[in-house]
Amino acid sequence: MERVYQNNDLSYTQNRELSWLQFDLRVLEEAENEEVPLLERLRFASIFTTNLDEFLMVRVGTLIDLSIVEPDERDNKSGLTPAEQLARIYEAVPPMLRRREKAYAHIMKQLNKQGITEVDISELKGKEEAFVQEYFDKNIRPLLCPQIIDRSHPFPHLKNKALYAAALLRAGEKKILGIVGVPDALPALVYLPTEKGVRFLRTERIVLENLNRIFKIYTAEEQAIICVTRNADISLEHDEMGEEAPDYREQMSKLLRARDRLAPVWLEVEGNTHKLGKLLAEKLGLKKYQVYYAKCPAVLSWAYQLAEDRKDLLYPAFHSQKPTYLTEDMPMKQQIRQRDILLFYPYHSMQPFLNLLKEAAWDKSVVSINITLYRLARNSQVVKYLVEAAENGKNVTVLVELRARFDEKNNIEWAKVLEEAGCRIVYGQEGFKCHSKICLITYQERNTISYITQIGTGNYNEKTAGLYTDFCLMSANEELGQNAAAFFSNMLIGNLEESYSRLLIAPYDMKKGLLRLIDNEIAKGKNGRIIIKTNSITERDLIDKLSEASCAGVQIDLIVRGICCILPGIPEKTENIRVTSIVGRFLEHSRIYCFGKGEARQIYISSADIMTRNQQRRVEIAAPILSKEHKDWFSFYLDLILMDNVKARELTSLGTYVKKGKNGRDKIGVQQYYIDHPIQFAKSEIQKNGFLWRLERLLARV
Repeated sequence: MERVYQNNDLSYTQNRELSWLQFDLRVLEEAENEEVPLLERLRFASIFTTNLDEFLMVRVGTLIDLSIVEPDERDNKSGLTPAEQLARIYEAVPPMLRRREKAYAHIMKQLNKQGITEVDISELKGKEEAFVQEYFDKNIRPLLCPQIIDRSHPFPHLKNKALYAAALLRAGEKKILGIVGVPDALPALVYLPTEKGVRFLRTERIVLENLNRIFKIYTAEEQAIICVTRNADISLEHDEMGEEAPDYREQMSKLLRARDRLAPVWLEVEGNTHKLGKLLAEKLGLKKYQVYYAKCPAVLSWAYQLAEDRKDLLYPAFHSQKPTYLTEDMPMKQQIRQRDILLFYPYHSMQPFLNLLKEAAWDKSVVSINITLYRLARNSQVVKYLVEAAENGKNVTVLVELRARFDEKNNIEWAKVLEEAGCRIVYGQEGFKCHSKICLITYQERNTISYITQIGTGNYNEKTAGLYTDFCLMSANEELGQNAAAFFSNMLIGNLEESYSRLLIAPYDMKKGLLRLIDNEIAKGKNGRIIIKTNSITERDLIDKLSEASCAGVQIDLIVRGICCILPGIPEKTENIRVTSIVGRFLEHSRIYCFGKGEARQIYISSADIMTRNQQRRVEIAAPILSKEHKDWFSFYLDLILMDNVKARELTSLGTYVKKGKNGRDKIGVQQYYIDHPIQFAKSEIQKNGFLWRLERLLARV
């Protein structure tokens, strides 16, 4: 039956929050997957936990605010009010956490067989027991600040995502609550001295088991490790940015300090201690359904430090490569002027782009470097070369987005470093985050101005370039350079309402451009073809336009890692739409828009997802792929993704995901394929290593 709310057909759409939870379940499936190495499975359990924490902090926090401010506002994909969405979320989360507990218990059991054991403190005897007690007395106890809660000792502020040991304490007839925080300065794990294998305890468990010594005049009757999740959806109100407002960077710093004090949305209690949990919920103002009694750790970030030397329990070592058609004997500037260069992270190294920046910092013909920065590595080579360029007299303009969620502090610190080096620092436009990934280098040689433009799908972050699949296009195309120069000029004067001949720019032009490109395929009817690879799809107008295209007979494949609010396979609505999701070793982060077939196809790479925020509330860029060689490669790449039957899941019309069956075919995993087959884009190299021949043979076979 067709469901409609405010002229929105709800029969082929689903709620974004519930779709996001489905994505995190796909991450959890990797923790359950027996084919994934054991320590990697533990890391996937950690990723699942971190993802869910962020979801609770941001999305649930926002919905709680909306339920108070706009209680009757309904989601345009599901027709649900904020309160109804919250009810669905709080119903969906506990079963997911129970699956995590089961996966964690199984992983730890298997690790124990491999000589990696999480030890319970009650199991300790002799030398091990003495070691732990000495460690507690010398290294832990001096850092602890225990507190009881009574009339003279008010309930303390519990920091967001910090671990605490809590207990119901008794002294005679007196019953009180005691809490002690686990200091951030302590390591997450304590390793026992052993000649074989790895034996460890979690630090919070050591604190918990010593509560009777910590609260020595009391007896602990019920005790547990607790962790509070708070609303972390901070925002800078427009009226805070008036003429009398403090410095923008200073204002963001104040907001970050406020984040830890926002309202709690979730309490996790490790232990079956319902009296304690009920009392804590009352103190925090939480409902019963906002408390979860866990059987595994609330924080699993230590999974990345555990037994790192056990390479047999990790993915085989993989090192990003430099394309062989690039040479160290010629400056990157000259090589890019000969042909467009396309890097595919993490299979390609980020080094060629870093070399370009380094060369530009010292090239006497370079007049200026303009760049947008959203997320940076802790030890950023990008910043290093921008600083060198500024110190060498180049005009360096850096658009730093201070509102990159959970990277705000890092970006504030880097903005200070760049500013002190002489870079001109500007921030994102009021009300619009700058999420674009663009760098423009301007040269003046013999009184002639020329450009090299770099546009990417991912951040200028050396760490994530080794973990996320992303593209980096470097081009000397004059029209692209002129578009990029106009973009930076417009950003400096706050002009977002501009169209460009080559680039699609949000918030003004990208959505209109994508709608126009979809309309072009609709006009072709059954000969139309659309493939979109993105992280999420939530934007209602584009969803409706894709449905219109499906009804016109256009064959549509959507490759969506995360949230997907469009349901495929709905008769007379989305029956020509298929949705694939890849969750694997690398995080699928790149965005590709492909329209049409053969020579007429148009392909864009972009920083933008098909989300309302990206299309309407952010500054985003989509750049065309102009090289025929690169267009051909993208076509093969997208086809290969659609044939993946190792890590791919298909979205059903019911909103659930099923693994793609092999049906007797060879295993085809797109990520493993590119690990095994180094990518080359130069035509001579493709012919030399037989890449096209192998891929065509593969396509023909399946």
